[in-house]
Amino acid sequence: MLAMSPREVIEIMLNTPVPEFEIPSTSGQPFNSRTATGKAWVIYFYPKDNTPGCTAEGQQFRDLHAQFKKAGCAIYGVSRDSLKSHENFRTKMSFPFDLLSDIEEVACKTFDVIKMKNMYGKKVRGIERSTFAIDAKGIVRREWRGVKVPGHAQEVLEFIKTL
Repeated sequence: MLAMSPREVIEIMLNTPVPEFEIPSTSGQPFNSRTATGKAWVIYFYPKDNTPGCTAEGQQFRDLHAQFKKAGCAIYGVSRDSLKSHENFRTKMSFPFDLLSDIEEVACKTFDVIKMKNMYGKKVRGIERSTFAIDAKGIVRREWRGVKVPGHAQEVLEFIKTL
């Protein structure tokens, strides 16, 4: 396989089907991208449970969850945290949607969200806050990379309403 620049990966992802992948979910059943089709879904990637930005982002999706549901859209949050960490985070924040545990970076690689980041002056590999809107046929219709949290969930909801 030829190496692709991140820009090429982005172009390939848009308007293409999500490749099949399966990772653990707080639902108790593994999440499978193929079985998620049939209705629109949003998958948002965040760096770490129980951190300020990630908590705020999850709360925004939580607070708009009923409107996403009304629009026929499911929401899934993904990080590399353990399933136990996700279960605690989900309970603490009363998230009405599942969190997906991607310890092995299966979904992170599929969506090309692992980037080199600066943390306290050191380069570290981490998740670039990103969101993807997928239609009922499993096609990626919109992506947001390098997300800034304020107002993001509302912007995603407005897009979902156009599908």
